Amino acid sequence: MQGSSELLAANNFVSMAKRKLSSTNSINREALMKACGSMYATIILSGRWKLKIIYALAKGDTRFSELKEYIPNISDRMLTLQLRELENDQLIERTVFPEVPPRVEYRMTESTKKLFSVLQSLEKWGNEHKENLSETNKH
Repeated sequence: MQGSSELLAANNFVSMAKRKLSSTNSINREALMKACGSMYATIILSGRWKLKIIYALAKGDTRFSELKEYIPNISDRMLTLQLRELENDQLIERTVFPEVPPRVEYRMTESTKKLFSVLQSLEKWGNEHKENLSETNKH
């Protein structure tokens, strides 16, 4: 298992491939990740499709094509990038089966399974908050 500094370095490499590691944005991001567990979690879970991917994997082992069906608006490239980031952050596991054509399946790690109830609570809060805002904006 990787140490936290190795995990941060791997996360920086993947997530920020087109961003200079010496940029103010990168330096601030790394400082926030080191200083606060909530910010660390928010940063590694950020990404338009990551939570949707995690929800899809809650059903069990899932193939790339099944993820595409579950998230029809995501491009193959973006799905691949998001899966790589989730794998590098040890939120999902990828298994390649030695078959022709190769079969690849993704699953949540134990750590992500522990996180899932928190995500469900966050979803409940988000739906309630969105509804309250909608009610407020009607008046």
